[in-house]
Amino acid sequence: MIKLYNTMTRRKEIFEPIEGNKVRLFVCGPTVYDYSHIGHARTYISFDVIVRYMKYSGYSVFYVQNITDLDDKILKRADELETSPLELARRYEEKYLRDMELLGVEHVNLYARATEHIPEIIKQIGVLVDKGYAYETDNGVYFDESKFKDFGKLSNRNLEDLNVHRIGPDSSKRNPGDFALWKKRERISEEQEMIWDSPWGTGRPGWHIEDTAITETYFGPQYDIHGGGLDLIFPHHEAEIAQMEASSGKKPMVRYWMHTGFLNVKGEKMSKSLGNFITINELLDEYPQKYSDFSYFRPTTEVQ
Repeated sequence: MIKLYNTMTRRKEIFEPIEGNKVRLFVCGPTVYDYSHIGHARTYISFDVIVRYMKYSGYSVFYVQNITDLDDKILKRADELETSPLELARRYEEKYLRDMELLGVEHVNLYARATEHIPEIIKQIGVLVDKGYAYETDNGVYFDESKFKDFGKLSNRNLEDLNVHRIGPDSSKRNPGDFALWKKRERISEEQEMIWDSPWGTGRPGWHIEDTAITETYFGPQYDIHGGGLDLIFPHHEAEIAQMEASSGKKPMVRYWMHTGFLNVKGEKMSKSLGNFITINELLDEYPQKYSDFSYFRPTTEVQ
């Protein structure tokens, strides 16, 4: 018997997959515009160990992680380095995967790139628009938080109390907290990257919609476990719940929510925005042997 701490219920629960011994797990992956830091490593090592133990216990696990290879951060960094956004994303994706290999993270079945799921993203946005949960403005397509009455159930906050939003103000939105599903951007040239055609004009997806489009593609509207860092609970995971449950009409989207804690540096959360981070690459350069041999985590017997 396995017990998991479920962020949604704030308690430990006996783990019971939706379908027999099959486990469908999704963990939010990196935005590939720079080296990943050891805070990311903590999350991905943790879930790799969880998957190892589940397999050892006889479960069949299908583990999907997304790769955010379209993002404003990628465009900004590519412009600074005078390179192609797609080339930059592929470069840092390769470095991330190499870091994971050196750390012994080896149980992800599929790394799903956002850029390779644009039709699925557009389809899910269309469903939300048709159902009245999303609306179009001159700037893009937004999810109307006021239409989803359960918004805030993962973070245990009421919609009225959610005053802090990571997305800047936009006078075209109905509500301050409405988040972008599609960002309208003009295509300057035929060769321009990170711009796609859609029913709402040329542009690119918002951040939140890629995850639900990817998980719906491989898992359907409901699955067993969603993982990530604590910092993703709001607004990212709240947005995912709203998108998936609103589009599919099925609840809950996920049976168990699992989150890893922060790494702190002198009392502050390690993050790129604060500049107090250590990259995985730097760690492995300094301790190449000690941290690249994780063979002792491997079970000595295989469970079929």
